Amino acid sequence: MGFFSLTQDIAMDLGTANTIITSNGKIVVDEPSVVALDRKTNKMIAVGTQAKMMYGKEHEGIRTCRPLRDGVIADFFACEQMMRGLIKMVKTGHHLFTPSLRMVIGVPSGSTEVELRAVRDSAEHSGGRDVYLIYEPMAAAIGCGIDVEAAEGQMIVDIGGGSTEIAIISLGGIVSNNSIRVAGDELTADIQEYMARQHNIRVGERMAERIKIHVGSALTDLGEEAPDDYIVHGPDRVTALPKEVAVCYQEISHCIDKTIAKIETAVLQALEATPPELYADIVHNGIWLTGGGALLRGLDKRLTDKIQIPFHVDDDPLHSVAKGTGIALKNVNNFQFLMR
Repeated sequence: MGFFSLTQDIAMDLGTANTIITSNGKIVVDEPSVVALDRKTNKMIAVGTQAKMMYGKEHEGIRTCRPLRDGVIADFFACEQMMRGLIKMVKTGHHLFTPSLRMVIGVPSGSTEVELRAVRDSAEHSGGRDVYLIYEPMAAAIGCGIDVEAAEGQMIVDIGGGSTEIAIISLGGIVSNNSIRVAGDELTADIQEYMARQHNIRVGERMAERIKIHVGSALTDLGEEAPDDYIVHGPDRVTALPKEVAVCYQEISHCIDKTIAKIETAVLQALEATPPELYADIVHNGIWLTGGGALLRGLDKRLTDKIQIPFHVDDDPLHSVAKGTGIALKNVNNFQFLMR
């Protein structure tokens, strides 16, 4: 059937750290949001995983960049090139004509009109004909299997790479929300700063990310779930000689504590703005955690203890928004909350 198809439907979670594309209900692209460009010609050299392998290792003729910062587009041209490259991964090459694209893209709920326009323009320049936007916490809620159109309050905390999206949802709309530019990237920056200050060792963004994955924790006591120490290699800041340091989860917990406290405060602020009837629903239903940040060890327990409402981590938090955008794509004529 694809041979005669003139329209192709794709849903995209355009994230600061990773971009995920679904088509026909399946995840077909899951790549880092990184692009490598030739400095002289501005032509794309690599995108996704290949570009990330070049990140921090390129010579002066190559520019590698992450086009999104804090959840929004920071480099319009690079973002357009990255989207083109990732969309090409979806196309099978069996179409007689290049199909026009109908797209649904997840965007932060705190986006300004200018930022929304930038996403829409990038999508159109990448081949999108019908472009719909959906707020990420709404998409995350759909991806979790929540009936967002029910007359019941549901709360979502989506912790991505560049932003944390907090929203109270009822009757197919966002009743109150809080979008802060504090998320995984800030945790990574905290670890880089800590390693330099405490251990006098220089680590790059990728190494700090690996430390976060291996020994990142929101609690100082994980009991039997405690991970083994992680060995970090890097140059000494003073002598530049090779250095090896063993890092434990307790010290990482201390170094990222202030950033997690900001997320706690943002959740409390969203709850303060919640109507009493919906607040009662949220206490009964609990709060859903999605996004890569939801995988941080002990985060759900810390938030539950602090806010005294149960926090649930989605079964597949990394793909919650992507799944939700895919479902929204199938229901573009029914979901009134989609933006054109």
